[in-house]
Amino acid sequence: MGKRNRNRQNQQNRDQRPEGSRSRDNAGWGAGYSEIIKENKLFEQYYRELNIVPEGEFEEFMEAMREPLPATIRITGYKSHAKEILHTLKEKYFKEIQDLEIDGQKIEAPQALRWYPDDLAWHTNMSRKILRKSPLLEKFHQFLVSETESGNISRQEAVSMIPPLLLKIEPHHKILDMCAAPGSKTAQLIEMLHADMDVPFPEGFVIANDVDNKRCYLLVHQAKRLNSPCIMVVNHDASCIPRLQLEHDGKKEVLFYDRVLCDVPCSGDGTMRKNIDVWKKWTTSNGLQLHGLQLRIAVRGVEQLAVGGRMVYSTCSLNPVEDEAVIASLLEKSEGALELVEAVADLPGLKFMPGITSWKLMTRDGQWYSNWSEVPEARHTQIRPTMFPPTDDEKLQSMKLERCMRILPHHQNTGGFFVAVLVKKAPMPWNRRYPKLRNAEAVPSGETAQAEELQVIRASAEVGEVEAPTQGEPSTSEAAETQQDADSKKDGVCGEAPSGAGVGLGVLASCPCPGHRGLTHTSPSPCSRPPPSKKMKLFGFKEDPFVFLTEEDPVFPPIQAFYDLSPGFPKLNVLTRTHEGKKRHLYMVSKELRNVLLNNSERMKVINTGVKVWSRNNDGEQFGCAFRLAQEGIYTLYPYIRARVITVSLEDVKVLLTEENPFLSRLGEDTHAQAKKLEMGSIVLKYRPDPKDPSSPQCPIELCGWRGKTSIRAFVPRNERLHYLRMVGVEVFQDKQGKKAGRTTEAQEGSTELGEARGREEGGTQEPESTDTDQNGSAKSKGNGLEGAGSA
Repeated sequence: MGKRNRNRQNQQNRDQRPEGSRSRDNAGWGAGYSEIIKENKLFEQYYRELNIVPEGEFEEFMEAMREPLPATIRITGYKSHAKEILHTLKEKYFKEIQDLEIDGQKIEAPQALRWYPDDLAWHTNMSRKILRKSPLLEKFHQFLVSETESGNISRQEAVSMIPPLLLKIEPHHKILDMCAAPGSKTAQLIEMLHADMDVPFPEGFVIANDVDNKRCYLLVHQAKRLNSPCIMVVNHDASCIPRLQLEHDGKKEVLFYDRVLCDVPCSGDGTMRKNIDVWKKWTTSNGLQLHGLQLRIAVRGVEQLAVGGRMVYSTCSLNPVEDEAVIASLLEKSEGALELVEAVADLPGLKFMPGITSWKLMTRDGQWYSNWSEVPEARHTQIRPTMFPPTDDEKLQSMKLERCMRILPHHQNTGGFFVAVLVKKAPMPWNRRYPKLRNAEAVPSGETAQAEELQVIRASAEVGEVEAPTQGEPSTSEAAETQQDADSKKDGVCGEAPSGAGVGLGVLASCPCPGHRGLTHTSPSPCSRPPPSKKMKLFGFKEDPFVFLTEEDPVFPPIQAFYDLSPGFPKLNVLTRTHEGKKRHLYMVSKELRNVLLNNSERMKVINTGVKVWSRNNDGEQFGCAFRLAQEGIYTLYPYIRARVITVSLEDVKVLLTEENPFLSRLGEDTHAQAKKLEMGSIVLKYRPDPKDPSSPQCPIELCGWRGKTSIRAFVPRNERLHYLRMVGVEVFQDKQGKKAGRTTEAQEGSTELGEARGREEGGTQEPESTDTDQNGSAKSKGNGLEGAGSA
């Protein structure tokens, strides 16, 4: 059956359905969820028994879980114009909607999240459906969509913003985001690296990983909005993500991360307010099945963490099996190398419940177990000893599990969430060369401990125990454990024990370590050993290569001469995505990410990295350079450009962003004079704020443009164009019929109306294949005239 016939048949089938079922197809956003009953008796029974909710608040807790989740937005904090966006929100959009009433419902004005720094995060009770019922709200909605696409605003759940804040990121930190997709937390990490916009290449970087190849591309899209040269997206199983190497002074060193974000896959029962289908799918089995994976990922995270570094473990689950049980097991295996730290002072104003120290397990048929000894052997494959709290009261007390944080929905109208902050004081026991130390105070720390851990890893590398460098090779921890398993199974005892230990340590206990099933322990405590790592698998789409240019590459001389790049321009940081043929785009990465790429190409799968700084212009060679500037990389590249820069006024910015191809005479006298001195070709249009005019934007703006024979054209993606127009006082609005409308907040000439804007908004934001020039030497794209902001 042809496609057209299938579509006709499907339509006939829909028309033949009862009226009630057909109405779902035509209903608004969120239709169909009303049929899902927000009840789950097993869920209520489980959490009533666990007492994670304060006494007398359980009904309020359940009522909040049934309410829709408030919409939350976060303003990108690292960009210099964050204050301008915040000012626009407060003084314009929030004021217009604060007294609005729709269908008898009063719209609550957005409120700042009091625990998020600098009023950069806000929440509101408005749904998407309500946003579209009023012209004023429709404008607000279009503002949010446009600013989100341009990377200036992120729509992100409130509790999801907590883990990056607790990491305490500084610009020099090397950061690993282990389970990063869809990328909202990754975006926060990038923002914090770029706290100082005057530094184009921070020393630190973010490596964002996800096991799902398709979700990695969603991650790329999120990261690309921020135009950072310090982000790399990779595709690996987080539980066996390979250990990477760096080269310094001609020597290879193991890469340890200063910060690790371990936001693990979970059952997601804290997301019931937005993921409605969790109500009918939730069972206690979900948490039991994920516990092992969560523990393996957490172990791998602390293995890669530098001594003195900080790791945040988080889930959107309220289940202690996925939360405190993982942290307790991790702390027990660390033998004092890890410390659970207090984080309450880092987010003043955040309401949360402390972690619990006692919990039970329940099967999906309602059977409860308080400790491992009660679990029948038939269930040993589903329930593991690490899911229970430690039985040793002294050990349990020393863990300080109450320092964990559990956010409950009814306390501040959010989703449910769990977060714990760990600091690494010494190498993990299985990474030490010296004998295991039972006394935490005797463990070396700081640089000495880090050096010893490095020696162990180097020694392992010499005998072939390198952690997952290629497909099929075991990790260091796996190789070590395999050897110990082989030795210990000879006697049926797990781990080494001093002679006579069986007498002094009491009854032999069953070993809970994965891979040691059926063995016995010479100590009542579990093995201080990580779960075995999985073997690394390479899968998904084949990526284009990342090829770094040499300093002698013939592409540099014309670029150097045309833009008069400063001597400090890092040529070695420039890369392209092809080995052969003409280079279509040039990208830049930071020095440290270049180091990572060059030394680990065989041991990791890179999906994307770098920010585009130049794009080929087919006819540009006749003007002296075959590459024009790319808007997405202008903030990275601008500090090195010493020519082809025109300073423009506020009125000039309005003209350039609203007119198709304005003649030089349409610009200010000073701008006109500067342009006449330049030859045709790519240029930078620079606006600098006037402190004497507080009504004008008080942040710098750099735009890419093209100097034609008699005109100047701006090359700016659609959403960034709309963003800058709002900043300079031009309100942009598209009515429901799809017609463009534009008005200004002050009297302007008719030629600045949005209707004359270059490029048709309905044309999309894809980047043109190439650019040609018209008879006047003005750039003319073969596409829609707008430079795309997508990935390579």
